Amino acid sequence: MRKFSMTIILFVIILIPNIVSANQFVATKTNIDTFEVKENIIYINNNPIACKIDPETIQFINIYTEERDYLLTKRWREKQSYRWSKLSPKKFTINASAYTASADECGKSDGITASGLKVKEKRTLACPSVYPFGAKIKIEGYGIYTCEDRGGAIKGNKFDIYMKTKTEAFAFGRRHLTAEIIL
Repeated sequence: MRKFSMTIILFVIILIPNIVSANQFVATKTNIDTFEVKENIIYINNNPIACKIDPETIQFINIYTEERDYLLTKRWREKQSYRWSKLSPKKFTINASAYTASADECGKSDGITASGLKVKEKRTLACPSVYPFGAKIKIEGYGIYTCEDRGGAIKGNKFDIYMKTKTEAFAFGRRHLTAEIIL
């Protein structure tokens, strides 16, 4: 895997036409990890800073994001090696609920998890602290989620599945589900 530095990303963003003023560049330089691309527009901290992005640039940003997430997960795996050694491959029952990245639930609304990754639907799972960040947990009927977040009420067998909207989260409610560690 190739390493991409933030300087390269910022350089690419600056070179895209109709994009960033010098003031926006300075303001966003330290927060580059909180960007995302939606419908050919780059958003930093939920503020649009670029438009008319070509597909190659979007692919470059996606590769950079994947590499950054991989390196963060690798670092957590090394830091939490003692937790990995205690994981059991046996199936277990979880008490699952759902959450969103809204400020009234998380105290902030940037979507950055305790692991440093940005929340992602159908991927992010808030786990008790005995589970290391990066652990893959297969939840029957829902798919594979990655332990990326923590929470004050996430203890014992309680897990929170990230969902994009409160409507989805409330509809999910609280359920007892079967799960297993797959990685």
